[in-house]
Amino acid sequence: AVGAPWLAPYDPTLRVAEGYQPPSGAYWFGTDEIGRDLFSRIAVGVQNTWLPALAVVLFSLVFGSAVGLVAGTAGGKTDMIIQRMIDLILVLPATLTALAVIASLGPGLANTMIAISISWWPWYGRLCRDEVRRLIVRPHVEAARIAGAHGPRLMLRYLLPGVVPALIVAATLDIANVVLTVSLLSFLGLGQPAPVPELGSMTARSLDSLTVFWW
Repeated sequence: AVGAPWLAPYDPTLRVAEGYQPPSGAYWFGTDEIGRDLFSRIAVGVQNTWLPALAVVLFSLVFGSAVGLVAGTAGGKTDMIIQRMIDLILVLPATLTALAVIASLGPGLANTMIAISISWWPWYGRLCRDEVRRLIVRPHVEAARIAGAHGPRLMLRYLLPGVVPALIVAATLDIANVVLTVSLLSFLGLGQPAPVPELGSMTARSLDSLTVFWW
């Protein structure tokens, strides 16, 4: 994804040959319906799909972790209010929430990323909160509280390091799910406008020709 501009032998938005050319030495994956090189479009399409998904995961990880850290550390009414807010978002299907947000903001990459992030961060908030509640009763945290550690110092020095491993594992496994969600919205025409290559929109346009031109 990072090296896509250098890996693509042709401009992915320009016609380079006749339409539906089969794979060859000149066009490794063949050409699409209007003669654009498919290998170039797939290489750049991976970048246009994977990098936004990575950005969504990073934002959800940071924001959700911050909310969960506050909820787990504070406990009591603060924890209850934040948990109910998270439950309210999680009870709605992520894809439907994203569709509703995009319908109000309009299609486009930035709005797609915003829409997915709104429905994605609560998962990290809940995970972080549960990990904090597990850690907060550990002896080293109790000793830190007795010694006077509280607020940001308690959260950042004694709780966050114990939560980070679980969050990193969850985020790593979650990238594939976000890639699929970004591709789904692109498939429905809610991603970047043509002729920008995206995996979802390219799949949608190729369905009619799939049984005739397999590439």
